[in-house]
Amino acid sequence: MQFSNFGNKFTQKSGILQLMDDLGTALNSDRPINMLGGGNPARIPEVNQAYQKTLEQIVANGAGVESVGNYSTPQGDTKFVSALVDFFNREYNWGLTSDNIALTNGSQNAFFYLFNLFGGKFADSDKAILLPLAPEYIGYADVHVEGKHFISVPPKMEDVQHEGQDGFYKYRVDFDALENLPELQNGKIGAICCSRPTNPTGNVLTDDEMARLDALAQKHNIPLIIDNAYGMPFPNIIYSDVTLTWHSNIILCFSLSKIGLPGVRTGIIVAAPEVVQAISSLNAIVNLAPTRFGGAIATPLLQDSSLKNLADNAIQPFYKKQAALAVSLLKQEFKDYSVKIHKPEGAIFLWVWFEGLPITSQELYERLKAKGTLIIPSEHFFVGLDTKNYRHAHECIRMSIAQPDETLQKGIATIGEVVRKVYDAAK
Repeated sequence: MQFSNFGNKFTQKSGILQLMDDLGTALNSDRPINMLGGGNPARIPEVNQAYQKTLEQIVANGAGVESVGNYSTPQGDTKFVSALVDFFNREYNWGLTSDNIALTNGSQNAFFYLFNLFGGKFADSDKAILLPLAPEYIGYADVHVEGKHFISVPPKMEDVQHEGQDGFYKYRVDFDALENLPELQNGKIGAICCSRPTNPTGNVLTDDEMARLDALAQKHNIPLIIDNAYGMPFPNIIYSDVTLTWHSNIILCFSLSKIGLPGVRTGIIVAAPEVVQAISSLNAIVNLAPTRFGGAIATPLLQDSSLKNLADNAIQPFYKKQAALAVSLLKQEFKDYSVKIHKPEGAIFLWVWFEGLPITSQELYERLKAKGTLIIPSEHFFVGLDTKNYRHAHECIRMSIAQPDETLQKGIATIGEVVRKVYDAAK
């Protein structure tokens, strides 16, 4: 059977396919798997109870049938859009109207739309999406319909302390390289995009860094896209003191996945009306309309501020506790080895750097997988960079901290055992 160029591109091996295949296989495996590789959020009792109660109320008042028995408009469920407008204006005073919000079937769907709207072939040129801080989200890498259209610059790296401890480092945006990028100067960039906190590292760009990216985008008359899948205001898995800003040149992307509802596949885009209209048009062609079920659950929780309370008082503290546990376990496993952890500032992962690792992180992934522990190798996350001679891009792993304590303990013990053997064999 012969596929088109489109078919060949989207059926080839990719990092996100490996991640989702591993996740599905682990969930259905008969053998024990230490699942530190996926992006599935934790099952937090207080959060589950809130959703259970809401679902029971939805069924009792007949709203469940309404939410699955009719299409929404291509823009998305009207009641949910209205609740989002009220919520964002109440929290941030942005002056939004319903013309500023579109829904999608998950964040991945949203970025497929946005990156193909602002990157790819234009009438007079090709344009790329600029990722100002590599590494970045693995799911961005393969979404362009035509070729790969990302450009990024290597990060600055500095040693930092975390809660008074050494052995940590932090990525910083290299603004000197970024602002002098030839592609920016000659109009070859269609948009700037960053995640905050960053998936995979948990890095949180400071307000100053965000303001500088915003100014750079406005200077070149291109939008700044901000991925808030793990950020403010929900699920708010972010530990540093930062603010969330929006204006008509910023496109904010949110999701219901990391507040514990990944299966409802609901993404939220806050943008200028012309972007919302474009997303609605794409929804109509690709999906007819976005799913309504996520909105049915989230709408009452937005209206009475329960969703934000869950984020602030249950979700954020849970992941902060899990990060502390994972850091402690890693420190025990590698106290005599050259291993650094990216400063955990948010998200549901730790990013671990095995400096001078004698094998690639892809090889390490295979060895850990054979021992029943899944992580994600770093090679896939340096989107838009040529990593052939960039050793650091082959020395890190992303590991989830969303699992129960026992899984973290067993998984990190396996990582310690395998990596120590690799280092020791190379001595």
